[in-house]
Amino acid sequence: MRYWLMKSEPSDVSIDDLAAMPDQSVAWYGIRNYQARNFMRDQMKVGDKVLFYHSSCAEPGVAGLARVSKLAYPDETQFDPANKYFDPKATRENPRWLNVDVQLVKKTRLMPLAEMRGYPELANMRLMQRGNRLSITPVDPAEYDFIVKHL
Repeated sequence: MRYWLMKSEPSDVSIDDLAAMPDQSVAWYGIRNYQARNFMRDQMKVGDKVLFYHSSCAEPGVAGLARVSKLAYPDETQFDPANKYFDPKATRENPRWLNVDVQLVKKTRLMPLAEMRGYPELANMRLMQRGNRLSITPVDPAEYDFIVKHL
């Protein structure tokens, strides 16, 4: 089993939106970074644990726990010319972008990034590294357990 931090802008899909969705599950669409796509394609497995992270908002931070509920498959938004995630180079025969499905496990209190920065146990998380803007990052099991314990 692997552990992940997955960022979502609450204006797009928040933890509350996820809780209100059918089966409390969502396709993790719109990823347009090859490294993040490769994490989904090559490493994510059903049952992997996810820290659901609110980003690009007034108070970014971990907002809940989720799990990967479906293996990687083509992201439909890449084929829709009206969608902001449209990719004219993608075809159904050769899709460029993938998503996994993520299902809510539990909404938690928000653990703000500022709080996370205060814990020496989390100092080596990719999230804390300067210049890290990836929307999906692996999380060390000890870091995941530490965060869950403090939620």
